[in-house]
Amino acid sequence: MAVLLSTKPAVMEEWRAALLALDPTLDIRLYPEVGAPQDIEAAICWTSHDLADLRRYPRLRLLISMGAGVDHLLRPPGPPPGVAVARLKDELLTTAMGEWVLLNVLRFHRQDLEYRDQQRQRIWRELPAPETARRRVGFLGLGELGAHAAGLCRSLGFPVLGWTRTPRSLPGVECFHGPEGLAAMLPRCDILVCLLPLTPQTRGILNARTLSLLPRGAYVINGARGGHVVDADLLAALESGQVAAAALDVFDPEPLPPDHPYWTHPRVIVTPHAASITIPRSVAPQVVENLVRLREGRPLIHLVDLARGY
Repeated sequence: MAVLLSTKPAVMEEWRAALLALDPTLDIRLYPEVGAPQDIEAAICWTSHDLADLRRYPRLRLLISMGAGVDHLLRPPGPPPGVAVARLKDELLTTAMGEWVLLNVLRFHRQDLEYRDQQRQRIWRELPAPETARRRVGFLGLGELGAHAAGLCRSLGFPVLGWTRTPRSLPGVECFHGPEGLAAMLPRCDILVCLLPLTPQTRGILNARTLSLLPRGAYVINGARGGHVVDADLLAALESGQVAAAALDVFDPEPLPPDHPYWTHPRVIVTPHAASITIPRSVAPQVVENLVRLREGRPLIHLVDLARGY
């Protein structure tokens, strides 16, 4: 069984080393040097791989994402019919995302942008003290990443709310679901964090309407996918003061074009899709486990529900 690896060249070498360290018998092909297409039975891909290319591997049975998200593997034309799709679940990915979310929640809560602006102007002025118990943090998405980040915020004393597509219960989190739940939650979110999977239903969820439902001067944090944000609507909300500031790690397209307004906006923090980076040695065991299961005909782990998109 041959396995296709497809991402940046330097990253592919790291992935290959991590996988071979666990199973030296693996036949790993680095794209585009794939050899005979009929050899490929599994593919491990990131965002840049052309999904149409997957149609030329007649024995392909499993497609594995190199991250927690899988939207890049479901975009048109999607995976070939009958090919299973698996994602990664990893403690380091979850921890890193929680750190990034908490970094930006605290940055906004503790008025870091305002103090940095005062520093540039050499202004010595104490701002009113923030109260953690009065700063409500809302989460769009309470999956593995969202639930962990919500728990971190809750542990510091922030009131935490969460929204999901279908009903969900999480200790210490006031939960909402469905369209009516979203409309009910947003007016109570002083800081809104998006960690949703990107699906046709969630694309553009941060738009003029939803942003208008937030309390005036709320903050927006997006560590999910760039497609969740309607950029023109967020920029307009920033301009009007409806949104006080935004921390964005993901964009559509990526890399963020050099002339995009986010780069120079004084109230936008940009990071280059670096909130939670996959570390191959950490995720290699579950990838090898799935490859072994595939070879032996056993049930696979971390499979994606293609109908739901996550």
